[in-house]
Amino acid sequence: MKLYIKQRVFSLGDKYDIYDANENVVFDVKSELFTIGAKLHLYDLNGQELYYIKRRITFFLAKYEIYRNNTLCASISQEFTLFKSKLNVDSCYGSFTLNGDFFSMDYEIYKDGLYFGSVRKKWLSWGDSYELDIPEAENAGFFCAFVIAIDNCMHNENNG
Repeated sequence: MKLYIKQRVFSLGDKYDIYDANENVVFDVKSELFTIGAKLHLYDLNGQELYYIKRRITFFLAKYEIYRNNTLCASISQEFTLFKSKLNVDSCYGSFTLNGDFFSMDYEIYKDGLYFGSVRKKWLSWGDSYELDIPEAENAGFFCAFVIAIDNCMHNENNG
């Protein structure tokens, strides 16, 4: 299953639209304004909140948490590496490792050590745009929240 995540450029706060392969919007992401650390909410088409993404305040390496119904369902932590980015995810859906390339643009996702999917960032686009390729549609919202957290962790924080 492929999903396309596009950041809205001209908006107050971070906002993303998530599309399926037929360019239909399937999820919407909006950030809270005037907060310390990133706080983003992923909604379905009916406006129901599916996931809440929260940045944990740390001094060195970034850490994000994903909640569903105020219950922690994933913890994403950046790992120290010299030339390539690496993130570890402990979640209710399993343990994941994301290995990024030199520019932190493309990631391979491994679940319990086995290849699971990929995240590809477009080089030339207005705002951040990603292609998420995962095998199952069942937890698509969770993996979209996953990519939003990566975008904030690797691109927004490092640029600031």
